[in-house]
Amino acid sequence: MRALLGVELPGYRTVDTDTWLNDHGDVLSLHFFDLPPDLPAALDDGPALRHGLTHFTARAGGGLIEASVKRLGELPALRQILKLPLPNQPSGQAFIGSFTVPRAGCSTVVKIQAAERGVTGMREAVVMAKLGPDQYFRPHPYAPEVRGGLPFHAADHAQWDTEFPDHPLTRVRRTLDTLTAAVTVAPEFAALPPFTGPAASAG
Repeated sequence: MRALLGVELPGYRTVDTDTWLNDHGDVLSLHFFDLPPDLPAALDDGPALRHGLTHFTARAGGGLIEASVKRLGELPALRQILKLPLPNQPSGQAFIGSFTVPRAGCSTVVKIQAAERGVTGMREAVVMAKLGPDQYFRPHPYAPEVRGGLPFHAADHAQWDTEFPDHPLTRVRRTLDTLTAAVTVAPEFAALPPFTGPAASAG
């Protein structure tokens, strides 16, 4: 069974089955997982969902920038943006945005990945210079006690996107906003039993 979403996004060209690329090198991909979703909570339990996702991302060495529940097509979806260190690089980050559309026994994920290239850290340096260290680094709003992974800080906030229109994080947010209107859901996927939480969907 393949991913039961339809994606039509200007600026991206097909490079493989369910994989697209744009001129920045950003990769858009579509995935189907034929097993119960591994989300830490139901979509309507926002605090528990975001708390669990924050710890999961930190354990993987990254940082959760934002998570919310939006509608994709006719179905509720988890919208996430996270950051990870670039593998085998002394500096730089990759930013990953995704919509996860969970059903009781499976899920579909549409994902956009954009990485820093060339000089890295400019957005962070400019914002820190404007705010100062005390206002720059902040406890994570979803899990203030979280340790490890990449730190939560002010430069990742959407308010700075207009100042850095070509930054990979800005591009990820822009693509996710476009996907909200560009994705369609196949009727047979929408008809599947809904995801109601980890215990219920596990049976």
